Amino acid sequence: VWKALTDKDQMKQWYFDISSFRPEVGFEFSFVGGREEQSYKHLCRVTQAVPNKKLAYTWRYEGYEGDSEVTFELFAEGSSTRLKLTHQGLETFPQNNEDFARTSFTEGWTAITGTMLKNFLEGVKQ
Repeated sequence: VWKALTDKDQMKQWYFDISSFRPEVGFEFSFVGGREEQSYKHLCRVTQAVPNKKLAYTWRYEGYEGDSEVTFELFAEGSSTRLKLTHQGLETFPQNNEDFARTSFTEGWTAITGTMLKNFLEGVKQ
């Protein structure tokens, strides 16, 4: 699971096409993502990286107010791994844009981690 979260070649298969990524505090990266009708440039900086345990990075949008942090925590449970995702600071984004609404993030992260990452790890073609 850690490699899927931190290897740019694996990330592009289930997450976003990130040109460069290193799980090192201070490493900055960006990517474009969003709905078909509207995409956004995401600007991120790694804030925590504990191999096989925790990865966190800032998450903001170019040209928009707001700054948030995404945290992935991994917990070994027998032969499986449980992933806990936390996205804090959503209230700092413009509230007059439905793409920045809490429900939009909930739906997005549910699809990304609950479907796309899960299918990638289980070898299901996407």
